[in-house]
Amino acid sequence: MSQDSAQFPPVDPVKVGLKGCCPRCGEGKLFEGLLALKPRCAACGLDYAFADSGDGPAVFVILIVGFVIIGLVLWLQVNYGPPIWVHVLLFGPLTIILSLLSLRWCKGIFVAMQYRHNASEGQINHD
Repeated sequence: MSQDSAQFPPVDPVKVGLKGCCPRCGEGKLFEGLLALKPRCAACGLDYAFADSGDGPAVFVILIVGFVIIGLVLWLQVNYGPPIWVHVLLFGPLTIILSLLSLRWCKGIFVAMQYRHNASEGQINHD
């Protein structure tokens, strides 16, 4: 990503990431649909071509949501011992909902942090 010459007050990457807003101005929307990024910000014109969050958000979501769901499954099983269909009915939809919500938040935070720290693909300097 080249240096950004636009003058905007700095925004908190976590706040704009959770809200799904532009990492430069904090006003325009970052997402088009559930997880797809828009091509550019409607408010300030920032091109989102630099944004590549990769697999980072998915890894964090798997670890965090998995920890929460498995903890709840174990707690329910030890304390009440319900049949398997109760686990499937409760934790199947809960896992999907938590995963989709937290994946959007995590992806927004990763893109905002990438912009804030001017992160880009590593290059080898042959000087």
